Amino acid sequence: MLTPRRLWYRATLVGIGFGYFAFAAPTPNAVNVSPRQAITALSTSKIASYTSYTHYASAGYCSASVTSTWSCGANCAATPQFKPVAAGGDGDSVQYWFVGYDPSLESVIVSHQGTNPNEIEPLVTDGDVELTKLDSSLFPGISSSIQVHKGFAGAQANTASSVLQAVQKAMSTYGTANVALTGHSLGAAISLIDAIYIPLHIPNAKVTFIGYGLPRVGNQDFANYVDSQPISVTHINNKEDFIPILPGEFLGYHHPSGEVHIQDSGAWMVCPGQDNPSTECIVGDVPEIWDGDESDHDGPYNGITMGC
Repeated sequence: MLTPRRLWYRATLVGIGFGYFAFAAPTPNAVNVSPRQAITALSTSKIASYTSYTHYASAGYCSASVTSTWSCGANCAATPQFKPVAAGGDGDSVQYWFVGYDPSLESVIVSHQGTNPNEIEPLVTDGDVELTKLDSSLFPGISSSIQVHKGFAGAQANTASSVLQAVQKAMSTYGTANVALTGHSLGAAISLIDAIYIPLHIPNAKVTFIGYGLPRVGNQDFANYVDSQPISVTHINNKEDFIPILPGEFLGYHHPSGEVHIQDSGAWMVCPGQDNPSTECIVGDVPEIWDGDESDHDGPYNGITMGC
């Protein structure tokens, strides 16, 4: 049963939070796409390969005081090999974040906190659905046609320089070029923007993005730009979670490729292309918010529920 706070959170996400009932922008022009590849199921071993990243995304909800010492409870205990480098944020005006190194993955890890429905400012961030150009000082050389959710862009800008410095330090300390960005919900959105930000400032970085419950972050040009970069992108949706279909395509938003959809059966399906309309993928399975279930948003993702 939803608590009054969760009901308010759901109403905020549906109404204000992602602008579903905002004044509709004109329907974007159709984009020519190549025939889609077959939808396939992930193997058990491939699903298991995401487990550490899922714990890191979940740990993003923990305060900087505990992620900086890697003493955050179950998620930290499940990844004892992690070497913290830096952490920050206050969980309200600035989302929590942490950076460190996982020797088993041979990768720097960056995680950002998702929306905390008990705080006002993250809900305001989610609700700032205007599409805006990326800050040229943070994203030099990026085309002005590439636009992103204004609230998400602001949240990423709040931590951009600190995260960049921490990533550079971790790469130097541990002698790796691999950088994996993760997060859930708002945290996934921030991390996806980080995934195009970091290579602009660290050209030798080999970037991987693994996000959970990712809302749409930008316009068609943004999605195309992400797809055109040498970035490994995976965004995992759980069952009837309706957050990944927001903000609506009618507002000009599009997902990049890389969707994995967890079905009611527990099968993890790889959905090729952008916003794949198959009923085996999130857009086809949850065509309207009323078809969704907000309780699926936090997981579980292979047994792991998001939250500190």
